[in-house]
Amino acid sequence: MNILIKLEEAALFVLGIYLFSLLPLAWWYFPLLLLLPDFSMLGYVANAKIGAVCYNIFHHRGVAVIVYLLGLYLGNDAVQLCGIILFSHSAMDRMFGYGLKYESGFKYTHLGIIGKEKI
Repeated sequence: MNILIKLEEAALFVLGIYLFSLLPLAWWYFPLLLLLPDFSMLGYVANAKIGAVCYNIFHHRGVAVIVYLLGLYLGNDAVQLCGIILFSHSAMDRMFGYGLKYESGFKYTHLGIIGKEKI
């Protein structure tokens, strides 16, 4: 993954921090909740297909934007927070090279193969 993509993801992460700053919440909520979407990896306990579906739902920026916009529409800070955390987490993951998963296994992502056995 080249440096330009990492910079783009860093900018999106900063956008997430900015959107969070607009909410009337203490700053510590952001780092506390930031890794919460990774619990979606528990789907891999069942099998790779279920794992990929669960992971991708919680790491898809489109889902994050829809959740955030729903929170804006409803005037609900908690729903907005969920959207911001999903959005920020996915940007952070992509900065580190973790993309959406294929059903063939956790290490196969839309950004390439991750882990020690890269091709």
